[in-house]
Amino acid sequence: MDVSQYFRFFLALVFVLGLIGVVGWTVRRFGFGQKIPITKNRDRRLAVVEVLPVDARRRLVLLRKDDRKHLVLLGPGQGSDLLIESATPAPDRPVDEAGKPQP
Repeated sequence: MDVSQYFRFFLALVFVLGLIGVVGWTVRRFGFGQKIPITKNRDRRLAVVEVLPVDARRRLVLLRKDDRKHLVLLGPGQGSDLLIESATPAPDRPVDEAGKPQP
């Protein structure tokens, strides 16, 4: 093998790695593959209401459990998840000082 064959091999390798980089950047930029399928089963108590990418590494997730919604910031690695807001529903009946429902 002479130098020209090595040079052509190197150029082909750089071209393929460049294509992989462009595809990876496009996937991250436009958010392909980040959609979470939501099933239409009414018996489920937990659901993902909305997902919003904040940047390339973090996203905000709005979760619904029964009649409460929780806003969570998810990030890479352990310990990087953060509960931002946990909205509690208004009580159906009046409550006393101890928090117990009145009859």
